[in-house]
Amino acid sequence: MSPRDISDAYLYLLGRMLVLRQEHLDFRNEGFRWNVFVHRKPGGVMWANPNLDVAYSDAWVAVDENSCTVIEIPRMVGRYYTVQILNMWGETIVNLNERTYPARPSGAFALCTKGSNVVVPSDAQRIDIPGKKARVLARIELGDSPAQALELQSNLTMVATGAPKIAPPIEIPLFTNDKLPGVEAFDTAAVILATEPDVNSGVDSMQSKVRAAATAATHPPERNRIDSIIRQQAWAMLEHARMAVGTYGHGWVHPKVTGAYGDDWLGRTVANLAGIWSNTMNEVVYFGGGSASPLSGSDTYTLTFPKDDLPKTHARYFWSITCVDAVDYRVVPNPLNRYLLDQHSPLVIGSDGALTLYFAPKPPPNAPEANWLPTPANKNYVLTFRVYGPDQDVISGKWFPPPLRKR
Repeated sequence: MSPRDISDAYLYLLGRMLVLRQEHLDFRNEGFRWNVFVHRKPGGVMWANPNLDVAYSDAWVAVDENSCTVIEIPRMVGRYYTVQILNMWGETIVNLNERTYPARPSGAFALCTKGSNVVVPSDAQRIDIPGKKARVLARIELGDSPAQALELQSNLTMVATGAPKIAPPIEIPLFTNDKLPGVEAFDTAAVILATEPDVNSGVDSMQSKVRAAATAATHPPERNRIDSIIRQQAWAMLEHARMAVGTYGHGWVHPKVTGAYGDDWLGRTVANLAGIWSNTMNEVVYFGGGSASPLSGSDTYTLTFPKDDLPKTHARYFWSITCVDAVDYRVVPNPLNRYLLDQHSPLVIGSDGALTLYFAPKPPPNAPEANWLPTPANKNYVLTFRVYGPDQDVISGKWFPPPLRKR
């Protein structure tokens, strides 16, 4: 196999392994049970780059030919919500909400494995998933009444109609983002591919490359060569892809694709690495970066929206901006326990009608404290600007947030 084919095979497989890693970590560290929602307290999630102005409820779903899983969504009015269903490659199958099901945005929805003849409750809308496992991620906007959002969250339920046969998580090396697996990634490749179909187009050739690399890796001389290629070329390709995931404007990057990736398997791997469970752009757009160079937590930056282009004008639901570290994409602890700014923050508008946000390790002089998001001193970090219910200018990449200015 050529070095390029080996690198492609590795990076394709890594996208699936990132989902498997999360499955292992959730059941090992988070107390998950199959077909049962975990209702999170605000901010109480451990995956990469979470949205902090919603209440999260998440679950791992298992179904088979004799059992489906029914999700009951309470009626919600005047508040953003979605129940996102993803397959085991990190692809969004569907969002359940008023945008996608305007005629019946709440009530019962039955998740079933495709092609099964399982009996679905008469009051439930059937939703097919490609395999026998899925990830469900519900988000309910906290808004200015978090207690009400949490009450709605508690009424979001899930139940299996039978007793599905559930395969244990596939054994993989439990790697970290800064210590990715080498050739050992191919040791269980055949099982990984066999247990969840990749429904996207153009993946047959990639899966053939994975199988060929896995076979070659069983021979010691080739195993060493493959490991060297992964470390010297595949990882460099991944880093390059991370820096070229979309269109740049004002130092921000607009993703070329999120949530449903088509034939862009490398974009899917990058998304699963940097912000697993990404949603589709019709639902939300994430702008990353804010600067062409790494952001240093020791510096002070400002972000100013002019009065005729405030961020709320581009969001049907809401906008927010969060700060996470540049390695594992986790929220950054700070004395204020403030991890985001959004349209529900008590932000101070300037006398000229403009909105200026501040990012610094200490309160900047003459800046409204409410407009300050603390950053990690002596560490690089990443900003994510989210627009929920984006307008067409945001979806198409015509609009970008303003540039960050270093003071």
